Amino acid sequence: MTGEYAVILRGTEDRGEGPGVVYLTARPGAAVVGEHFHPNMIERFTVFSGRLDACIAGKTFCLGPGQSATAEAGVAHDWWNSSKTDEAQILIEIQRAHGADHIDPNRFELLIGMLFGLANAGKVDKKGRPSPLQAAVIAREFADVIVFTRPPPAIQRVALSILAPLANLLGYRAIDPIYCKPHAHITPAAEILDRAGLPAT
Repeated sequence: MTGEYAVILRGTEDRGEGPGVVYLTARPGAAVVGEHFHPNMIERFTVFSGRLDACIAGKTFCLGPGQSATAEAGVAHDWWNSSKTDEAQILIEIQRAHGADHIDPNRFELLIGMLFGLANAGKVDKKGRPSPLQAAVIAREFADVIVFTRPPPAIQRVALSILAPLANLLGYRAIDPIYCKPHAHITPAAEILDRAGLPAT
């Protein structure tokens, strides 16, 4: 729904102490669900082909092949592929911020697995957003991983205090094993790295 296809190159099973690494293909017109920040994580984007438009801390710019940008913990950011014809190939690295040793970095992978799973099951709208009740339980569960900037935080807190308990009563779950698994053909990591011109080790 959002035009994203992601392959986790280094994740829950093998990340060790290093960053999580995701190889992302963004189709023409692709866009992340909405502006957000990661309270305890640093996200770095490196473009291999195509272009990636981004807004980080209110500054908008365009990244081309070989260019990188970093969104520090707590810094609002958004990205999209404004091309009408070309895919963008991007390497994304996610790691804990300094002083966030208490945070499990693998929860980021769990979150995107859940969101991509809901999308593939047809349980999101045309912009890739889950229903309000599903979104409420996810937002509350993963508040340590991601926070969206809209609606304003005060409104979000009030809405979550009402919607999340109701969603729980109705059986909505923030983490569902059905969704938190690979969702498509598994491309070997070595093949993805070779396409990106990166060493396999």
